[in-house]
Amino acid sequence: MVINLDAFDRKLLAEVQHDAQIPQNELGARVNLSTAAVNRRLRRLADDGVIDRYAAIVSPEKVGCPLTIVSMVEVESEQIDLLDSMKRTFEQCPQIQQCYYVAGEWDFVLILTVRDMEQYNHLTRQLFFSNNNVKRFKTLVSMSRVKVGLGVPVDIGD
Repeated sequence: MVINLDAFDRKLLAEVQHDAQIPQNELGARVNLSTAAVNRRLRRLADDGVIDRYAAIVSPEKVGCPLTIVSMVEVESEQIDLLDSMKRTFEQCPQIQQCYYVAGEWDFVLILTVRDMEQYNHLTRQLFFSNNNVKRFKTLVSMSRVKVGLGVPVDIGD
C-alpha cells in the first residue's frame, strides 16, 4: 500500500535519509515546519511504516570487512518450502547484507561483506555446497565500492 506523502513529508524523508541524527528543530528549519510538526510527521511516517528504522552506517573497512562479494545462486527446485528455507538461511547470515529473490537466469542475488576470500570460501561451503537445493552459484568480487546506499528517492519534483 502506497502512503500519500505531501511535499513536507518528502523533504523530511530526504533529510533524515541523509542524516538521521539531525535535531528536530534544525530539521524543522530546513523544511519550514515547527519542531512539534516535525515530531508528529516523523512519528506518523514511522507508524505507517514509511520509515522502516533508523540505523548507523558502518564502514566495512574500518571494522575489518573490506571485501564485497556479489553472489548469484540458481536453485535446483522452486518448491516453496525449499525456497523459504533458503531465504531463512540467507536472512540469518550476518555477512549477507542484501538478498534478493529475482526473476531470470538466477534465483537469488546476494551482497556479502567479508574479511577476506578465506571467509567467503568458508561461507560458500556453509551456504551453497552443503545445501542440496543449490544447483550452481557465481561469484563476483568487487574491486571498489563506487556507490553504496539504501536511500530511496523521494524527490518532490517528480
